[in-house]
This record gives sequence, C-alpha cells and structure tokens, in this order.
Amino acid sequence: QVQVVESGGGLAQPGGSLRLSCAASGNIPRDFLTGWYRQVPGKDRELVTTITTKHQASYTDTLTGRFTIARDSTNNTVYLFMNNLKPEDTAVYYCNVRTETQSYWGPGTQVTVSS
Repeated sequence: QVQVVESGGGLAQPGGSLRLSCAASGNIPRDFLTGWYRQVPGKDRELVTTITTKHQASYTDTLTGRFTIARDSTNNTVYLFMNNLKPEDTAVYYCNVRTETQSYWGPGTQVTVSS
C-alpha cells in the first residue's frame, strides 16, 4: 500500500506562483510514475504533468512553460512549480502514484487564483 498526500495549495493572485508538494510513503516500489491532475466542479479530472523515477517529465501542451514538475528521490516527494498563474488554473490538484499494478490518489489540494 502507498499513501499519497498533497500540500501547498492556497490562494494566489493572477501572475503569481505556488509550489505544490506530493509526498509518497509506504510500500513504494523502485519504479513508478507520479502525475499531477486537476479538476474543477462539473468537469473531468485532467492530466497536468507526469514524471518518472528517472526524472523524465511530460507536460500537457497548454501548460508547458508555466508549470514545472520535479522529483526529490531522497524523500519520495514530487513538486509542481506553478508560475504566471491564471484564474483558469483554479482547481483541486491531485497527485497520483502509479505502479505496475496499482494507482494511488491523494485527497487533493485546492488552488484558487483570484485578485
């Protein structure tokens, strides 16, 4: 079993920045994929970015350049650096850890971008 917890959400002004953290603990395998997703009420959860244990990252085309994902392998934490935030980035952000056989979700963290 793997536990996933997000942190770092909150209120930011348009053009501002936030850093989200995703901490994984428990029976963590050697290789797994970590992804950030986001969801607004009434819409499907959408993929933001992913990173492998080998630090290979991929991004949704529309977010490339504003969002950056990074992994700290020493403590199984993945960060999402969000810059130049826009009101449309407002959502609950979820972290997902995917192994060969299982998928684990955190409870989510709210990000609100508003002046």
